[in-house]
Amino acid sequence: MVNDAIDIEKSSRHQKIIGNLGEHLVCNWLSRSGFEVAVVDHTGIDLIAYDPISKQRMGITVKSRTRNLRETESVNIFNNRKNDRDKVRAVCAAFGCEPWIAVYVETKNFADLFMTSLTHYDAKYRTVEGKAIDDWKMTPQWMKAYDKDSEVMHLHLGFEAGTWFRRHS
Repeated sequence: MVNDAIDIEKSSRHQKIIGNLGEHLVCNWLSRSGFEVAVVDHTGIDLIAYDPISKQRMGITVKSRTRNLRETESVNIFNNRKNDRDKVRAVCAAFGCEPWIAVYVETKNFADLFMTSLTHYDAKYRTVEGKAIDDWKMTPQWMKAYDKDSEVMHLHLGFEAGTWFRRHS
């Protein structure tokens, strides 16, 4: 990966904005894939998606980040001290959904969106049981592993700013 993520100036509401963008990007790509999908405001999950072909219903928690200099830094998924994982499982059970994870990370010139089921994450990518924080690793070797894994959905987006605002110091 190229360390190209410098000079991103974040507004005071950027975390809220990037969170909404990540959720809506997942909605868009699921919709483009034939899923019915809705943004929900519920403890533990951000989206509910339904595949009319397989009849699969997914409860999706979305984690979104903008990275400046550390695009290989992991993204925290669950704070196990706050029982985040249990909250996701409980709400998914209540709505008859399978728990899924989506991770959206953007830098200055590109973004990556990953999705997989919580079951698959636990089986293949959860590195230490009982760890305080479960995370999605973003190092080059993990990125290669995700790309080889048919159960990890991956979307890579490139950004090219034409005539967009350029700040000069």
